[in-house]
Amino acid sequence: MLKCGIVGLPNVGKSTLFNALSNNHIAESANYPFCTIEPNSAIVNVPDDRLYVLKDFVSTDTVVPAAIEFMDIAGLVKGASQGEGLGNKFLSNIRECDLIVHVVRCFDDENVVHVDGKVDPISDIDTINTELILSDLEQVQKSMEKVIKKVRGQDKEAKAVYEVLEKILPVLEEGKAARTADLSEEEKLIIKSYGLLTLKQVIYAANIAEDDMSAGTNDYVTKLEAYAQEEEAGVVVISAAAEAQLVGMSDEEKKEFLEELGVTDTGLNKLIQRTYDLLGLRTYFTAGEKEVRAWTIHIGDKAPRAAGVIHTDFEKGFIKAETIAYPDFVELGSRAKARETGKARQEGKEYVVQDGDVIEFKFNN
Repeated sequence: MLKCGIVGLPNVGKSTLFNALSNNHIAESANYPFCTIEPNSAIVNVPDDRLYVLKDFVSTDTVVPAAIEFMDIAGLVKGASQGEGLGNKFLSNIRECDLIVHVVRCFDDENVVHVDGKVDPISDIDTINTELILSDLEQVQKSMEKVIKKVRGQDKEAKAVYEVLEKILPVLEEGKAARTADLSEEEKLIIKSYGLLTLKQVIYAANIAEDDMSAGTNDYVTKLEAYAQEEEAGVVVISAAAEAQLVGMSDEEKKEFLEELGVTDTGLNKLIQRTYDLLGLRTYFTAGEKEVRAWTIHIGDKAPRAAGVIHTDFEKGFIKAETIAYPDFVELGSRAKARETGKARQEGKEYVVQDGDVIEFKFNN
């Protein structure tokens, strides 16, 4: 399951956002630093209306959406990489995540203290990024010291790892994130197990006041977006305070509340969509009388790998995939009609699964 870590300075709205995302007040939200001590975790369904359309066509009562795990990680402060605040323990929690959601305060409120005494999104980002970079720098240096011994012993795998670390080291020494290093996809795969913090993709969640929601921006957000563009990071504008008020509301009540604020979608939906885009994720479906289920894959995944998301045996014994495009399934209303009209295609091992495909796999046990 995709795992996203929510990070940021204390009192920027991390826990408030987490509570809204999880639709439960799990994380304590308080106006003082370090109210989050252990990382809170919540499994959040990925909203996809297509599931419920398919549900009616195949006459099932069971719908299983894709899901993302969000972790609310304690607020970091300057010096965290050296043990300040709550220190390296929480940096290690970030290492477990696939993507970082960095909450940045983009609102003024004299009743909510700022750990540095002023609201400055870029300064806040630099504080967090510096700690992540310093932590990665220490890890890379230690790893290189260990790996070089195997390199001297003519270990080919160790040599490949060392060469990637050599590329990353000067980037970190310049105070830049590891993801800005010129690495091939193969090199990223070689180094993946090291869990470098700054090699992970980042989405900046610009936390604005409710009053700014209709405009969807303010001066702080404009500065943040310019910064993120240079870094090739994603940005989602969210009002954590408004999202928190949606907790417990019915769908109709949520719709009315959002309309009053001048917006059409929740921060959760925007955040998940941006996450999928940034990580290159797509969705395909399986649909039958037992259930309709969404499965998450990467852009470019071929049919056997997509089958392996369900079970490794499906990938190993893959024979073919009966595939119907979602619009065709909806237009025709059933798998049987799709077969009759030739819209149900028999695809082999080289087929690249498309977003929205409705698939039935054939495989050897």
